[in-house]
Amino acid sequence: MKYLTWLLKAAIFFTLFAFALNNQQDAAVHFFFGTEWRAPLVLVLLAAFALGVAVGALGMVPRWWKHRRAARRAHKAATGSPTPDLEAPPHGL
Repeated sequence: MKYLTWLLKAAIFFTLFAFALNNQQDAAVHFFFGTEWRAPLVLVLLAAFALGVAVGALGMVPRWWKHRRAARRAHKAATGSPTPDLEAPPHGL
């Protein structure tokens, strides 16, 4: 199973590497007020993907905070005490 995982990772890497080598032409991205950015197509795609991941993660932060508060309240209600300090060492060590 370990070798199959590495084989899959290698196949994905070489596929993306071949994609990058085949798309080295310049692409122009036009912004507002006549500005433009010229870069290889692969770099433009990578930047768009990274920006999408960042925006998606930032969009999920409020929901993460809401669930974290709800879990903290549920833990307090279940144990009747505040949440334990995660940085304190366990008893007996």
